[in-house]
Amino acid sequence: MATDCEAWLNANPIEADDLSDSFLSGEEDNAGLVVNKNIKNEINGNWLTSSSNSIHEARLKAKAKRRLRKNSSRDSGRGDSLSDNGEVVRGTSVAPTSPKSKLLDRKSRLGKGRGLPKKGGAGGKGVWGRSGEVYGREVVDQRDPNYDEAQENCVYEAVVPPLEEKDFQKTVTPIVQEYFEHGDTNEVAELLAGLNLGPMRSEVPSLAVSLALEAKASQRELTSTLLVDLCGPVLSHSDMENSFDKLLQQLPDLVLDTPGAPQLVGQFIARAVSDNILSKSYIEGFKGRVDCQYTRASLDRAAVLLKMSRGGLRIDNHWGAGGGQRPVIQLIKEVNLLLKEYILSGDSKEAERCLRDLEVPHFHHEFAYEAIVLVLESKGEKTLRMVLQLLKSLSASSVITVDQMRRGFERVYMDIAEINIDVPRAYYILEQFVDKSFVMGIIDVVLRDLCPCRGRKRFVSEGDGGVVKHESY
Repeated sequence: MATDCEAWLNANPIEADDLSDSFLSGEEDNAGLVVNKNIKNEINGNWLTSSSNSIHEARLKAKAKRRLRKNSSRDSGRGDSLSDNGEVVRGTSVAPTSPKSKLLDRKSRLGKGRGLPKKGGAGGKGVWGRSGEVYGREVVDQRDPNYDEAQENCVYEAVVPPLEEKDFQKTVTPIVQEYFEHGDTNEVAELLAGLNLGPMRSEVPSLAVSLALEAKASQRELTSTLLVDLCGPVLSHSDMENSFDKLLQQLPDLVLDTPGAPQLVGQFIARAVSDNILSKSYIEGFKGRVDCQYTRASLDRAAVLLKMSRGGLRIDNHWGAGGGQRPVIQLIKEVNLLLKEYILSGDSKEAERCLRDLEVPHFHHEFAYEAIVLVLESKGEKTLRMVLQLLKSLSASSVITVDQMRRGFERVYMDIAEINIDVPRAYYILEQFVDKSFVMGIIDVVLRDLCPCRGRKRFVSEGDGGVVKHESY
C-alpha cells in the first residue's frame, strides 16, 4: 500500500500553496498552530514511510504560512512565526509592519502607490484643506440651474427688526436705570444705536424724564445731561419736541404718582431750552392753546425759570448739588451754605433733609469738620450750642455715621495748629466743644482723649519781675 501511495505522489506532485484545508479536522485551530505530538504515523491503519511523513509536514507548514499571512494584517504587534523545525509559535515579538502602528499615518493601507499621504495631506475628517493653501474667489457657473443673475452682485447684511411698542418699555427702561448708576452717556448712546427704534425714537426722552420724576435730584441732573448728549447722534430736535409734547399731555396721569410733576417737567423744559435742545419759541407756541391746569402750571414754571436765567441765574443748579459726581469744591460750598442757613433758622429737620439731598454719605466727615471750624471761628455760646444740638440730632438718626463723625473730629485735631494762627483761642474752644460732645454722647472717650492741648506756658517770666500772667485765651 505504501508503495502505491508513493508511486501516485511521484506521478502527481503537490505544491505547498495548493494544499487544501480539508485535511485537518475540526481541531485545526489547535493542530494548525502547534504540531500535535500525539499524531500517529498511520493512515487508515497503515504505517507511513518517511516520504509520507515529509508530505504531512509540508502540509502543516503550508497551513501555518497561510494563517500567518492572514493574521499579519490584523495584528502587527503579535506575529506568528515558524521555528526551524516548522513548528508554529504564537506571540513571538516581531517588528511591526502595519501602518496602524503609526499615529496619523495617511499612507495607503493597500501597499500601492508611492507612499504619499492621501489627497496630498488635505484629506481626513475635520480637515479643511492643505495647510497654507489660499482659496481664490469662487466663480459662479452660469449654466447652473439655480443660477440667478439678480443675486450675483447682492450684499448680505444683518437686519435688526424695528422695536415694537409692547417691547419698547421692557428694553429701554433697564438701560436708563443702569445709567442712573454709572452715569456714562456714551454707553447709553451705543446701546440705543444698536436698537432699531424706528417710530419709537421719540419715546426715549419721555421715558427717561418719567423715570427721573420718581428719582432723586442727582438722577434728574443725569437725565438732563443724557438728553443733551443724545440730541444729535441718536435723537433729532423734532424727536425732542414730540417727546416733551407727549409729557405735557401725560401730566394728569403723572401727577397721581408724583404730585410735583408739573413743576419738575417745567424745570426739564427750561433746562432743555437753555441747552438748545428745544427751540426758544417752544413755550410761546402753547399760548392760548392749553386747557389743562397741570400743563399750564408746567409751562409757567419753565417761563419763570428762563426769565430768571436772563438775570444771571444758572438753570443747571435747579436740581441741587447732589451726588458724588459733583466737584469737591462745589460740595464744600454747599455744606458751608447749609450750615449758615441752619444758624439763621435753627431748623435741624430742614438741615437734616438738605444733607440727605446732597447724596454724599461718604463725604459727611466734611460736614462735621466744617461745623467744628464754624464753632471755633464764631463768637459766643449760641453757635456752639446750636452745632452741638445739630450734631447730636444727626448722630442719633445715623445720618452721620460713627466713622464719618470720628474722621471729622480727627481732621480738626490735625489742623488745629493752623487754625490757631487765625483764631488764638482755638485750643481752648476746642477743648470745651470736645468735652460737651462727649457728655452728649456724640463721641466716645477715646476720641475725647485724642484732643490736642496747647503746650505748657510759663506764667512767670524773668523779664517781668515775677509778675504772674493771666490766662488770655
